[in-house]
Amino acid sequence: MNVIKKSPLHTLGYHFIPAEYIPKGKDEYYLRNQQNENGIHYRQLTAYEIEVLVRNRNTSDNWNHILVSNAFNPELVQNCKFFGLVRIGKLEPYYLEFHNLRRPVGLYNSTIISCDFGDNVVVDNVNFISHYITGSEVILVNVNEIDATDHAKFGNGILKEGEEENIRIWMEVCNENGGRRIIPFDGMLPGDAWLWTQFRDDTLLQDKLKLFTQQRFDTRRGYYGSIGDRTVIKNCRIVKDVNVGSDAYIKGANKIKNVTINSSAEAPTQVGEGCELVNGIIGYGCRLFYGVKAVRFFLASHSQLKYGARLINSYLGDNSTISCCEVLNSLIYPAHEQHHNNSFLCAALVQGQSNMAAGATIGSNHNSRSPDGELIAGRGFWPGLCVSIKHNSRFATFTILAKGDFPVELDIPLPFSLVSNDVTNNRLVVMPAYWFLYNMYALARNSWKYVDRDKRIDKTQHIEFNFLAPDSVNEIIQALSLLQLYTGKAWLTREGNHKKLTKEDITAIGKKLLDNNDPVVRELEILAEGFENSTRPVVLIKVPAAYRIFRELVAYYAVQQLLDHTHRNNIRSLDQLTDSLPAKPQVAPWINAGGQLIERAALDKLIKQIHTGRVKSWKDIHAFYEQQSQSYPQEKLSHALAALKEVHGINLKKATGPILQQLLQQSISTKEWMVKGIYDSRAKDYNNPFRKMVYETTAAMNKVVGKLSDNTFIKQEQAGLEAYKKTIQQLSKKWQLGKELKMA
Repeated sequence: MNVIKKSPLHTLGYHFIPAEYIPKGKDEYYLRNQQNENGIHYRQLTAYEIEVLVRNRNTSDNWNHILVSNAFNPELVQNCKFFGLVRIGKLEPYYLEFHNLRRPVGLYNSTIISCDFGDNVVVDNVNFISHYITGSEVILVNVNEIDATDHAKFGNGILKEGEEENIRIWMEVCNENGGRRIIPFDGMLPGDAWLWTQFRDDTLLQDKLKLFTQQRFDTRRGYYGSIGDRTVIKNCRIVKDVNVGSDAYIKGANKIKNVTINSSAEAPTQVGEGCELVNGIIGYGCRLFYGVKAVRFFLASHSQLKYGARLINSYLGDNSTISCCEVLNSLIYPAHEQHHNNSFLCAALVQGQSNMAAGATIGSNHNSRSPDGELIAGRGFWPGLCVSIKHNSRFATFTILAKGDFPVELDIPLPFSLVSNDVTNNRLVVMPAYWFLYNMYALARNSWKYVDRDKRIDKTQHIEFNFLAPDSVNEIIQALSLLQLYTGKAWLTREGNHKKLTKEDITAIGKKLLDNNDPVVRELEILAEGFENSTRPVVLIKVPAAYRIFRELVAYYAVQQLLDHTHRNNIRSLDQLTDSLPAKPQVAPWINAGGQLIERAALDKLIKQIHTGRVKSWKDIHAFYEQQSQSYPQEKLSHALAALKEVHGINLKKATGPILQQLLQQSISTKEWMVKGIYDSRAKDYNNPFRKMVYETTAAMNKVVGKLSDNTFIKQEQAGLEAYKKTIQQLSKKWQLGKELKMA
């Protein structure tokens, strides 16, 4: 049975805060007065103003409770019902216009209960607005309901005074059964979300993070909803317990409840037609339109949900787009793209710079007796058309999956790989270094694109977009060892050698074959182990090429960090360079915390400080991110030098001029084949006869897709190559490394 409460009419608009929650010596307006910072001096109405208001068909339970500014014009208030304390800023004879909507300043045809209004607002045909504070030049037109409750939390997963724990809002990310659930809060960074989902056996850490969240907000009852300056809300049905920043545009939404909508003049947010948003946080500069459904969600800044997208129990990182898709129980880092109506993603940790193709079924619990499966994908995850993957699966950075149904769980440790399900031969095929061999254009352009499109205002976390970074390079180092091991095993199998050799001995055999580029390697069937939860073979292809590329990339990565270090510290001589390098760099584990790469040792130290109480709040954790961002270039340099020593045996701290000269020269060669690969991989689109066949002439094709020679990104990369050569030439001379480098 519906419980319909009846109360005396004269109490409508009053007693917003239950008496037991009002501090001694305060009234029900004490928090409202703190919230209202518009600086407007309000006064009571004059007898003449009351007369005009009554003549204009306005009513009030008590005209003494209508307060106005000195520039108030009663002629601009018509056919309104007022209850409780209402405060109105100046109303002047203007009309406001936004996107061709023109309405006169003033309050018209509305029921207004205990609200504050800034200067020159438009409130027209708002059936019910209760306990809200609006800024100046706000436009509210054709809205059924705008109201706030005394216990409103505006999407934050906190509890107000007197509330039970069982009503707290959680987001069940990464796992459908809620085993990694987290509490959303305004200001949550992707690193926060990741940290909270991990270390579930660390009860003290979990309790501290929950406490940090609860302490971040005032638990007192009685906060009003707020609508910032110049915000426009039109043709909407229900807006309840919602805080809206300035310059937002909300049109045609069905329901927005218990949500914070961050918006500003620099980064306005828009919510469009048919949207239904419940229990969530929306970041600055976001766009949500055309039938979006989001429940228990966090949409980080400058992201988009559109065309019927559904985001449920999920965190979507900054600068991301989800269109026409269903995303459930996922934690997704910044720079994610997911389009097309028939794709969905559930119970996943996707570490950014990712793209979901049409028809991709990322995660299925059908191979488990409980919906508790998970998927972990490193940066640059690209499943192809109609890919289907089983839980649990894990993928190294920049893994691309060819079209197909992958029948069992996968664990792919080799970065930059193309993974294919060879149904005909009943085997899994993995091509390491695929991106560098066949799709350099996409790899390089995406790396540039993510930086160019990073519109975040809050850059507390330094998001790594370069495809060569500590996470991917650590995987390259691991991949080199695995390729050596699997090559050694393949050779021993071919030779019929059944001696019991140690893993180290087998790896040494494979290393010798690969280092010497022995032609016999191309004749071997090289099989991997542990990549798939099945007994069928896992075949590695293009191993010699991948091995050579991976080794070359480690050297190139080291030179890039060396050049960056030289520029940042204005290194003028070889001796100064040598003195400035770390003495004993080591290849240490790194983790991807919301797109920010952090040494595992630093993270362990943070957790210890949370345990001991030295880190006392999310603010302190965010300060840790900032400190790590500042130290990242130096730590990245140390990592690069350690990787160089690990793979090539070169200690740059003790290296001679000729060795450094050779590294610099090799880096030019590496960059040359990268730039050539960028051009060649794009040129394939122009030379493919099946792409050309829809155009009558080459000129017609160029009109439609543009000339290859005019490609802005290719020209940019080619110019960058020439600049890079000059930089190396100048450094070679400055450091007196010997002969000048050849500018091939």
